[in-house]
Amino acid sequence: MEKEEQLLEASGIRKSFQAGGRKVEVLKGIEMTLVSGCLTMLRGRSGSGKTTLMNVLGGLDRPSAGEVRLRGRALGGWSDKQLAALRRKEIGFVFQSSALLPLLSVRENVELSLRMAGIPRSEWQARTARCLEAVGLAKRRDHRPHELSGGEQQRVAIAKAIAHKPRLLLADEPTAELDSAMAARMIGVFRDIAAAEGTAICMTTHDSALWEAADVVYEMADGRLVGQ
Repeated sequence: MEKEEQLLEASGIRKSFQAGGRKVEVLKGIEMTLVSGCLTMLRGRSGSGKTTLMNVLGGLDRPSAGEVRLRGRALGGWSDKQLAALRRKEIGFVFQSSALLPLLSVRENVELSLRMAGIPRSEWQARTARCLEAVGLAKRRDHRPHELSGGEQQRVAIAKAIAHKPRLLLADEPTAELDSAMAARMIGVFRDIAAAEGTAICMTTHDSALWEAADVVYEMADGRLVGQ
């Protein structure tokens, strides 16, 4: 594994939205650190702010106050174009919906993330095969998303997210569509990636059976981290 480091630091993160003419504060002063090679889990009830926090950590949304630093770089002053380039090359995302392109095959969906990250085409076949094997879908590489179950689509999304070897992987309820055995397998994949490649992984989950696999578990309630 790569040398352990504080890959991401979030300090004083606040996020507010305007709703119905009033200000709604969703994040209320978040302080957290994600360490390379470690699997961190966020748990908490729906509406506690977990998804909003993940979006801020990944540069998909900007905080109303506070600072996110990735590998020592403060992201607050970055342009949208710079943040997009950072996400393509250094961050992997798994959302609650698989967000696969319906006209592309499983293989082509995974290869798309490699293309966007600027990975040489000569490496695509090996990386795609390795990732699809890891999620148990090597034999379905030529299928289209509509030919897969919801759980299978989510597994493709995981393969797509890890293909370009991101330094940071953010996964929002990545096992929600999977049965307990496959969910445990995917957590094993995450742990293998963290150990082998030094990736910092942060995921949200309601599944208490998975919490013991984490290196760190944060409890989130009402926009705050209330325990670790």
